[in-house]
Amino acid sequence: MQAFETTPKQWGNSLGITIPKDVVDKEKLSPGKRVRVLVVSDQSHKLRKVFGSLKLKMPTQKAMEEIDREYYD
Repeated sequence: MQAFETTPKQWGNSLGITIPKDVVDKEKLSPGKRVRVLVVSDQSHKLRKVFGSLKLKMPTQKAMEEIDREYYD
């Protein structure tokens, strides 16, 4: 998994992004190969302020493991 930042550009009625070549190479991407995109806007920093104040019914590590399982499946 690779992370990078990019700015969407207008492509017809949609928005499109470009994937940097180093990410394409590391992930062995090719045209037609499906990828999963996780969109995190600049507003996501607000979630970080809230996260520490959440009272979970399970340990944080267990919650993060569940999130990872759902994300990677």
